[in-house]
Amino acid sequence: MRLRDKVAIITGAARGIGLATAIRFAEEGARVVLCDIDESAGHHLAEAEVKRISSASFFAKLDVTDRTAAGLLAQKVAQEFGRIDILINNAGVTADAQLLKMTEDQWDRVVDVNLKGIFNCTQAVAAIMVEQGRGKIVNAASVSGLYGNFGQTNYSAAKSGVIGMTRVWARELGRKGICVNAVAPGFIQTEMTRKVPEKVKTMMTGRTPLGRMGTPRDVANAYLFLASDEADFINGAVINVDGGLVV
Repeated sequence: MRLRDKVAIITGAARGIGLATAIRFAEEGARVVLCDIDESAGHHLAEAEVKRISSASFFAKLDVTDRTAAGLLAQKVAQEFGRIDILINNAGVTADAQLLKMTEDQWDRVVDVNLKGIFNCTQAVAAIMVEQGRGKIVNAASVSGLYGNFGQTNYSAAKSGVIGMTRVWARELGRKGICVNAVAPGFIQTEMTRKVPEKVKTMMTGRTPLGRMGTPRDVANAYLFLASDEADFINGAVINVDGGLVV
């Protein structure tokens, strides 16, 4: 097993890519802490599904925009298991609108969750990993952060910021034995993309060389690789999981 007895925190784990990642990590032997703001889905669906594979795993409610809560969670996990090996910063939201129609609330919400949330969780967990002298941090970027996307000023800005933070942290934390990388998903079948009009889905699929949308497990497999010992010399990378959409 590639993650035998590793302790992994996964944010946004109640559904979609986060849940697929929690299941994939549990299959590979990890003890998973599933974090999400949706307590109902986390407790009644995600936790039960993952516990069937890894009994040591559990759900913890977390709003990633709450710095205090992120710090308390990191301390709780470290006390429970004695260490934190992996942090998957997966939580994210969208609130799409064209520039001239975007509200301040739409901007603030997306930037707070997708950018500040990653900062909060990473700062809390990295302090523990530095003491250990080892760790893996993987951030959810997006192809929108690489090339921009119509109607996503807030989301593209946040995801570009994630890529920038990833590269800075790779430089700062690499000397401490911590690898920091990012995954940039393309068009993935999640609740987020279910809201997209069918004609847009058809257009995006047509632009993807592999001719299909990705699945949450496709992204989970990339997270798994970067979290495993196989990626011990990969640091500061951004791996596209997009079927060749951005080439």
